[in-house]
Amino acid sequence: MDMENQIADPAFIAGVVVAAGVRAGPAAPELERELGELVLLRSTEEFPPPDVKEAIRKLLKKGGFKPSGRNKPASEYLAQAAREGRFPRINNLVDINNLLSLETGLPISLLDRAAFSGRASLRYGLPGEKYVFNNAGQEIDLSGLICVCSGPGAPLGNPVKDSMAGKLKAETESVLGVIYASRDCEAGRNIAAHARRFAELLQKFGGAKEAQNFVVGRQT
Repeated sequence: MDMENQIADPAFIAGVVVAAGVRAGPAAPELERELGELVLLRSTEEFPPPDVKEAIRKLLKKGGFKPSGRNKPASEYLAQAAREGRFPRINNLVDINNLLSLETGLPISLLDRAAFSGRASLRYGLPGEKYVFNNAGQEIDLSGLICVCSGPGAPLGNPVKDSMAGKLKAETESVLGVIYASRDCEAGRNIAAHARRFAELLQKFGGAKEAQNFVVGRQT
């Protein structure tokens, strides 16, 4: 699957994973243990690290978005949930996503590949562009926010909240994962390793029969 990057910011870099043959279900004991231990660790510390937090917020501000309050990066939300003892457990695929985010401090989208028609693209949300992100029908304003889209069209995910249209379903068999990062922090400079780790986790714990991973971003 191709990914067109329209984000001109030279600091922006993303790790992308496309995996087929996944199965949503209960987390394996090993995944449950690994995630549980990491949640416990993050519950006792400030996370993401300052360099990662600052770099990601700076990245999201480039397009004019304000990444704070209810619009803070998803990685910050997960770390806060760990500290407050309310870390979400949904299924093996979401647990893989959340484990990697808690490892790296980076926000990640994990979306249903079936929601994409043809190639995917990364671009800034347009003025007035919105999508529904939860069952209550709440919307997020996408203006100036980095979004992963179906071709040049509909946004389906971003580093803050993914859309209901793109979220994983019980029948999901193929996924697209995007790790949003900045070259201004160590986690971003190690993005290729994180993308490989994502693919390996989807194969080991998500049932993926095949998983490709690659990095997108402007050449420096």
